[in-house]
Amino acid sequence: MPTGLTRDVGWEIGVSRTLPHPGPLVWDFVTSPAGLALWLGEGTAALPTVPGTPYRTGAGVTGEVRGYRPGVRLRLTHGPTTVQLTVTPAGDGSKSVLRFHQERLADAAERERQRAHWRAVMDLVAAGLDGP
Repeated sequence: MPTGLTRDVGWEIGVSRTLPHPGPLVWDFVTSPAGLALWLGEGTAALPTVPGTPYRTGAGVTGEVRGYRPGVRLRLTHGPTTVQLTVTPAGDGSKSVLRFHQERLADAAERERQRAHWRAVMDLVAAGLDGP
């Protein structure tokens, strides 16, 4: 089976980065309107926190919150795919690991496009956390 193809969820991609910021700070940023704009697109002001609740991005993509653990994990459908964001402590807690995982991608080409997308998102998040 090719890399990135699974029996259960089809094509998937995961991108993670250790950031020099504590988990609560990272979580607060990526779930804020400014942070949501980086990974869900401009105009996405807030996401519901109750599983089963629908949402719509500024670009018109619809989905539903599937899971929410404050400060730890957010799982949602995003169009035909599922995206999961997790924040976990690293080292002594002054650092954290941010991970985006996306599954149910159409094919290997979409997987590669999304790998580039999530890497770019990580760069934007890191820059946003580091400030001007």
